[in-house]
Amino acid sequence: MVRFLIKGVLRDRSRSRLCFIIIGGCVTLTVFLRGFFVGFLDDMLRQSAILLTGHVKVTTPAYAEEADLLPNDLAILEVDSLLAAMSANYPDLFWSPRITFAGLLDIPDESGETRTQSPMMGIAVDLLSEDTRQPELWDLAPKITRGRLPQEPDEVLLGEEFASRLEVEPGETATFIGSTMHGGFTTYNFRVAGMVSLGVSGIGDYFILADLGGARQALDMQGAASEIFGFYNDMYYDDPAAIALTAGFNNIHNRADDAYSPFMQALRDQNQMGQVVDYAKIEMWVIILIFMTVVTIVLWNLGLMSGLRRYGEFGMRLAMGETKGHVFGTTVAESVIIGLGASVIGTAVGLLLTYLVQEVGIDYSSMMEGYDFPMTLVMRAKITPDCWFIGFIPGVFATMLGTMLAGRGIFKRQLSQLFKELELEA
Repeated sequence: MVRFLIKGVLRDRSRSRLCFIIIGGCVTLTVFLRGFFVGFLDDMLRQSAILLTGHVKVTTPAYAEEADLLPNDLAILEVDSLLAAMSANYPDLFWSPRITFAGLLDIPDESGETRTQSPMMGIAVDLLSEDTRQPELWDLAPKITRGRLPQEPDEVLLGEEFASRLEVEPGETATFIGSTMHGGFTTYNFRVAGMVSLGVSGIGDYFILADLGGARQALDMQGAASEIFGFYNDMYYDDPAAIALTAGFNNIHNRADDAYSPFMQALRDQNQMGQVVDYAKIEMWVIILIFMTVVTIVLWNLGLMSGLRRYGEFGMRLAMGETKGHVFGTTVAESVIIGLGASVIGTAVGLLLTYLVQEVGIDYSSMMEGYDFPMTLVMRAKITPDCWFIGFIPGVFATMLGTMLAGRGIFKRQLSQLFKELELEA
């Protein structure tokens, strides 16, 4: 019977073509919309994690209270032993110590006198270790605009906007002027390896990226770090898991009477990111549900109209002796076949579009000019497991429900009235 129904759908294309196109288009839009919103949220959280928060972050409680002031005198000590313990106890994450510092950057001329100088903010991460994932995490290689990646601890990258304003070129010396971890005055000569454009709004005007070893030398922070960032190995932020991890870590390592004991925060606990995460998730599902509701209504009506247009066919079949239950069942089965076929094609097209936007992205940098907010300027989608089936909800069930609603009229038709209708048509 199924083979017979499939042949009927394929041969009578006037009956199935329009339904197939509309259902497939609605499913494609549903899948792409879901992937687009998930990708946008994930990209926003990923960028925030890399720049500001990590998926989880370990500091001292004293540092966390004054983090906006970059108080490196309250930094974590004996970082290597803590890193070894966390790597062993939490293998789902990889850990990266970081130093965040600020001061003046002085560019000397040929005689060593100040040519130009500017306030700066620096981030020091592990760029040179064999097993480090930081260059991959920051995606530095394709973002180098001039020069090269650092190869020595005393080499740094300058933001392209910062370097242009200071009129500095790769290979020149840049002198950092600031204070050490212990409050003493320090100057340290960095070499400019190159310039980088991170493609992030709000960062670049005063930004340098240094190697952790060079920053430790400059700030007298051997064996110490401002913060330790933790990232899930697949770089996908799992909010419930991060909250549970934070609670377990703090129960073991944090002591209320010790302002310098390790203290972990999840991404949602920093920079008001919890409100962003919750609001974005709610907004995403509200928009998707509204869209799916509209799509469901459209496909429901499509099934209803398709069934109403076939009342003449249903009447003929009933007059020839076919039972009402059989007519109703075959009609619903046809709608399921059409819905399944269109949903498969629509899901495939939706996944393809989502994959293209995931890999290529949508550049909206021109829309963000004048905004000072650390977020990526390329919007990307993300294929998630529910993208493989979410389109079948409106594609199959809504179409089937519309057909069933229209099919109720089959059971209301009386054979005596039906024969009169056929006589009039003849």
